[in-house]
Amino acid sequence: MLILSVIISFLTMMNSDSKSSIQIPSIFSDNMVLQRNTEVPFWGKASRKEKVTVKGSWGKSAETSADEEGNWKTKLETPEAGGPYEVTIRIGDSVVTYKNVLIGEVWICSGQSNMEMPMEGWPPRDTVQNWAGEIKNAKYPEIRMFTVQRAFSNKKEFNCSGSWEICSPSSAHAFSATAYFFGRELYSELSKGSLGKIPIGLIQTSWGGTPIQSWMSDEYLKNLEEYKSVVNSLENSSGEFEKYLTWLNSFPAISVINKPDDLKWKGLDFKDAGCSEISFQDSSWKEMNLPTLWERADIGNFDGAVWFRKKIEIPSGWMNKDLVLELGPIDDMDLTYVNGTLVGSYEKLGYWSTDRVYNIPGKIITVNQILIAVRVLDTQGGGGIYGAPEKMKLHPQGSEESISLAGSWKYLPVAQYRDQKFYVFGSDDNKYNSKPALSFVISENTPTALFNAMVNPVVPYTIKGAIWYQGEANVGEPEEYAKLFPLMIRNWRNEWGGGDFPFYYVQIAPFNYGENSYSEKLREAQLKTLAVPNTGMAVTLDIGNPDNIHPADKQDVGKRLALWALNKTYGKKIPFTGPILKSFDIKGNKVILSFDHADKLFLKELNGENNFIIADSTKIFKKAEVEVDGNKLIISSPEIEKPAAVRYAWSNTSQATLFNEAGLPASSFRTDDWNN
Repeated sequence: MLILSVIISFLTMMNSDSKSSIQIPSIFSDNMVLQRNTEVPFWGKASRKEKVTVKGSWGKSAETSADEEGNWKTKLETPEAGGPYEVTIRIGDSVVTYKNVLIGEVWICSGQSNMEMPMEGWPPRDTVQNWAGEIKNAKYPEIRMFTVQRAFSNKKEFNCSGSWEICSPSSAHAFSATAYFFGRELYSELSKGSLGKIPIGLIQTSWGGTPIQSWMSDEYLKNLEEYKSVVNSLENSSGEFEKYLTWLNSFPAISVINKPDDLKWKGLDFKDAGCSEISFQDSSWKEMNLPTLWERADIGNFDGAVWFRKKIEIPSGWMNKDLVLELGPIDDMDLTYVNGTLVGSYEKLGYWSTDRVYNIPGKIITVNQILIAVRVLDTQGGGGIYGAPEKMKLHPQGSEESISLAGSWKYLPVAQYRDQKFYVFGSDDNKYNSKPALSFVISENTPTALFNAMVNPVVPYTIKGAIWYQGEANVGEPEEYAKLFPLMIRNWRNEWGGGDFPFYYVQIAPFNYGENSYSEKLREAQLKTLAVPNTGMAVTLDIGNPDNIHPADKQDVGKRLALWALNKTYGKKIPFTGPILKSFDIKGNKVILSFDHADKLFLKELNGENNFIIADSTKIFKKAEVEVDGNKLIISSPEIEKPAAVRYAWSNTSQATLFNEAGLPASSFRTDDWNN
């Protein structure tokens, strides 16, 4: 990383006694964007009482001294948008200079997978529309991007991995699509003014599949009764966790941070080459019944590489015949061998739900006992060979006769993945089993763990505001989310200390979460969060995909977030939201709905459905008839004489039918508060 080289050159200038005492967070690097027209904090660590000077080439400087613990912080006044500039930090006799610094607008972009989803997507299933063209045209040198690398921690961390990059096709392809399209829209619109081009800085910190609790600090969560015990357990187990990290760091590590994406997961030497061979001795390996995610088995919470081996007897009539090996889906990647020969592999992300079907040449089937060996590589969440048992089978090509492969397999973890590194155990002994015991297991889903490692290190870097796309991981607890989401916004605002900075978020899109999931209530919790000052919500009911939790249209998501910012933050007189229910009135057998942000409403039925339902006091809902009257809707049903409630788009997969004249959709809503 660029910042690493800067710091290394910086440290070489200092004597050996002071090398270990000077630290500057990686959020400061070449190519960074600083917020314009304000005082931006700079901070770090040095020797106690060491004098620190921060100077901008635009003519402003600031001085301070490290305190008794060596911590220092100061604020540097910034000018109007422009650049490039240089920022010089002098600590004692040592100097570091950051080059190509721009002054502009800085936004933090956070959430789970729909914020994390890169411009190139996760092929083959999860892709961004027109991704190739978008990447090719991503040539905006005044847009700068910082990606906080994935990490979790039991305590607030001082630093994170990451560096500022200039927006280009070579950098944008791996950056958040939602964040990029938001930043591009801001840049395009703000640069139309008299000041000319306004640089945009985007700090992306996100992790797919994570709940909101992970993104909140312990100070806020511990005040909630239901989270006191987990926060206390986290604090009490800190010694155990440090011991575990010391153990993990004792193994050789392979970093994949700087590897090209196409090669990132290939050629990884985990000192395990013999695991695919027939002669390899696996008698000491443990056993696991497959298919299953290994988190449900003895391995527990684990990201990394695990070998699975199984020896099976085949009919003598199968010898020397071409066979087909089927394993079902593997999360995430695999190298699959039969009798020591590689017969198939997936070594790119995005294929976690793809069934593995590999052809086995008859020339390697020379005896009636064969060995199947699979190295599974998982980088987050669940891992393993996890599909339906009937998908795991071996059979001759063109034959319905088959042997089930479900059941007991030998397994061995050979490398653990954490913080963009593989810690290599190898195939000798069972080194993973020597890990220190943890009474409390921490992961990316642990409350506070992502705030500690992926938010705290960039606080209090001055931001204009935040955008947020998360909620899918909390669809099972919408009532809890209604309490946590406003609290998290207050939490972040308090940490940054910048008052009620703008916080704009995406309402989760329609998706078939299955029975006993009520994402409409999660969407309602997000709608109600608009009551928090200086917030805004981008509705996606019309651009989702009920069959894919990662909708392809990230362009409109980014644009709709930008509409809120352009109107509310930057004063542009443009439409920024769809219709929002203002009030309702029951008159006879009709319900009259009135809306804000809709001089005129438009109803666009989908497959003959308007997605409105109506009920009387029995709480039994019927399909409704809808009449549009300017900014009002008149709702009725011939089956309902005395209506009591109306609901719109009230299911997991309901899509938008109600829009305003700007073409922006209304959120799902209801007029009742019934629990059922």
